[in-house]
Amino acid sequence: MQPPEVILDNSDAVYDYYRSHQQRRFQARAAYALLGRRFRPRISYAAGARARIAELVRARKPLLIAINHLSQLDPYTVAAAAWRSELRPRIGRVRVLAKDELFLERDQRRKIDMMGGIPVFRGRDHGLRAVNAAGQRMMDICADRLHDGDGLAVFPEGTCNDVDPTQVQPIGSGIGHIAFRTMKLGTEPALLSIGLSYGPRADPAAEPTKEEAKSASFYFGVPITELPARPAEIARLVRTDLQQALDGAVAAY
Repeated sequence: MQPPEVILDNSDAVYDYYRSHQQRRFQARAAYALLGRRFRPRISYAAGARARIAELVRARKPLLIAINHLSQLDPYTVAAAAWRSELRPRIGRVRVLAKDELFLERDQRRKIDMMGGIPVFRGRDHGLRAVNAAGQRMMDICADRLHDGDGLAVFPEGTCNDVDPTQVQPIGSGIGHIAFRTMKLGTEPALLSIGLSYGPRADPAAEPTKEEAKSASFYFGVPITELPARPAEIARLVRTDLQQALDGAVAAY
């Protein structure tokens, strides 16, 4: 199937495509390995988290991965962290939600597809009413992919935090709806929160320097395998758990 143009008016075809799209695992692993050597982030774990993540990875438990969002460089440092962590065996089977504008330029789209990207049409870019149907379809596709055994990585804040990099910003209910819909399909994903810090900066809205990005701090929380029954409750849990992981990343920097 030829990749459809990623525009809102074409969202049905877009999500039909990403329902079955498969990454090229060898290329994905090579790209993640390269980023792991280039950035070399610091990796730390909550007590018991490393063994538990490894156990879930071996069991091929679908992971719903929540990460706080600080910079346009985050996808690269997160990929580097995945390569240097217990998540490495799952590379090539983790989808990543990314804003639709990143899929417009052909060469960039090819790289994002290889890294597992799924487009998101954001209300802040197109209007809440305009994106409602596409958003519902996107959440269904994400639930389908988790049900099929893929992981899913999400920046649940929805945009870069330029307010306070030590505090998780408000989280929408989208991640809760994805988890809820996955459970309705008969699969309960494990929530894994990963905190990210580039260290203390005078201007939190500024992009991290090259050296700050290279030495990013990641803190992996203990996966949660029993999630609440309602989307809003799941979203609240995500924010609390992600804040704990962010606190760990800041402390470990």
